[in-house]
Amino acid sequence: MTTPETQADISAEIDKIKADAEGLAKEGKPSRQPLLDYPPYRSSALRHPTKDPRHADPETIELWSPCFGHSDVNPLEADLTIGVDSSWNTQFTGEPIGERITVSGRVLDGEGRPVRNQLVEIWQANSAGRYIHKHEQHPAPLDPNFTGVGRCLTDDEGRYRFQTIKPGPYPWGNHLNAWRPAHIHFSLFGRAFTQRLITQMYFPGDPLFALDPIYQSITDQKARDALVATYDHDLSVPEYSMGYNWDIVLTGPSRTWTEPEENDK
Repeated sequence: MTTPETQADISAEIDKIKADAEGLAKEGKPSRQPLLDYPPYRSSALRHPTKDPRHADPETIELWSPCFGHSDVNPLEADLTIGVDSSWNTQFTGEPIGERITVSGRVLDGEGRPVRNQLVEIWQANSAGRYIHKHEQHPAPLDPNFTGVGRCLTDDEGRYRFQTIKPGPYPWGNHLNAWRPAHIHFSLFGRAFTQRLITQMYFPGDPLFALDPIYQSITDQKARDALVATYDHDLSVPEYSMGYNWDIVLTGPSRTWTEPEENDK
């Protein structure tokens, strides 16, 4: 029987890769993007492309893609605590369990200009660290009053805003006693469906940062810090929710890290 790998085993690999990256940075060869294959993240070999990219006609793809606009996005879909879908139908009547939070920020281009009318979608685990998904294996309790999904359009200042519940950490099976830091997944669609970008937002001070291979796969500290929201007291709603600010930069040297597309090399 194979002995399960421990957190110490994974952490040793993370430290080795980090030291190598710091050495390259001192030589003037820094990298703000994660490695294509990051061994401590055991399933990364299954998630990155292994063949040359294939050319596709983007116009053909877009004929089969959804079309989004103001008429398709209900403003109430940005409040995950009330459970209203795009048809204005209430999905549940009770309140979700957990710490209520307000998450807001601006979507910007590389020059700091706002990206208006940007479709922003989020999905997340509930406060117990469980997703509503048929393949979910974490035996934490489901919250009957929380679906964990929402979306909105950015305003003229490029700002988005969500009302939700702070997600909990969860085990993910990468190695023995592996836990993911609390996070919210973000999807941005740009000007076309084929421009979709996906990333994750983390919360400040999480003790799991140093132990998480996915977070640590980004070897540049500045790039990692760009994925962590900041507490914003002005965003906090009196007597109701804590506030977090997180800006997303789409282009340029300071762009927010996003998950690679399937055809990216």
